[in-house]
Amino acid sequence: MNVFEAGAVSSYLAWAKLHSDAPYNLAVSGMLDYPLADLSVRIEDLAIEGTGPYGYQPLMQRLAAKAGVGDECVVYTLGASMANYVALTALVRRGEEVLVERPTYDPLLAILAQLGAKVSRFERRPDKGFRLGLGELERRLTSETRLVILCNLHNPSSAFSEESTLRQVGEMAAKVGARVLVDEVYLETLFDQPWRSVFHLGPNFVATSSLTKAYGLSGIRCGWILAEPELVDRMWQVVDFTYGSPVHPGELLAVVALDKLELIRARARALLEANRALVNQFLAAHPELECEPSRYGTTVFPRLRRGNAANFVALLREKFETSVVPGEFFEEPQHFRIGFSRTTETVGGGLERLGAALEAFRKLSR
Repeated sequence: MNVFEAGAVSSYLAWAKLHSDAPYNLAVSGMLDYPLADLSVRIEDLAIEGTGPYGYQPLMQRLAAKAGVGDECVVYTLGASMANYVALTALVRRGEEVLVERPTYDPLLAILAQLGAKVSRFERRPDKGFRLGLGELERRLTSETRLVILCNLHNPSSAFSEESTLRQVGEMAAKVGARVLVDEVYLETLFDQPWRSVFHLGPNFVATSSLTKAYGLSGIRCGWILAEPELVDRMWQVVDFTYGSPVHPGELLAVVALDKLELIRARARALLEANRALVNQFLAAHPELECEPSRYGTTVFPRLRRGNAANFVALLREKFETSVVPGEFFEEPQHFRIGFSRTTETVGGGLERLGAALEAFRKLSR
């Protein structure tokens, strides 16, 4: 399939860039932007020249130390989106079978379509809280499967998969000669437990992530891939024929951010804890939405029990100045994704309007 054919283009990102903005924006899943002033960087601390041929060494060393790996296992990329593109381009050949969870992050499917992969699916069931079902996954694996793709935390539901579960996924995949790619970009929002990448669970694991979602550092585009050295060499070759070289001021800013990560983490944790409490109070008070309480991450993915969810989302934005992500972008049209990583005032105000919209929609649906 050509990437520009119907369904192949990443329609979610186009919608997010062009149509998600609203006075009360609950469509955003990344942490509130961290102020540049709080990084205490002076213009004379930055430079245009100085990047290395394959990663700025001070940054590569910090990323490797953060992940607990050698820097020969790290590819630096321009954010997690580019990390996924580079990793998949290196891992997947045209016509190869790739097993992907459903629902999933739409751009992953768009990349696979561009690469000409044969995509098969396994379900994360809403009635199981979108938790990873090993039986379902194992039934969908075949001798032709070359790659399994997961998100942990799951996007859009924020369901968390334990290491013991993911280790079993790796063992299942290894039996058919497949690798496992895990997008870990939301994993670092688990502020109450030590961060450890799935890469440590076995040689057939590849992990992607960035400083965007958990820390509010989207603007510096610091992403990475963790992989075995042989794959790393192949991925650097993909970098060579895509963007070639990174933006060195961004690399320098990433070094500063990584050196201040505990401070940045504390700010993000306090904001998420306050907002998660508001979200769980809201869900408990609105049984017309089917959704487990939030435990992890920056989003929830409720199902509207009655009425058309797309019509509700449209009403919410047009009449109540509040945006959420329509479930159609995650292959679940009766759901919608609520993000709660903005200011507490924005989240609280958005939830109030969400409640008012539910009441108005109920009356319209009678």
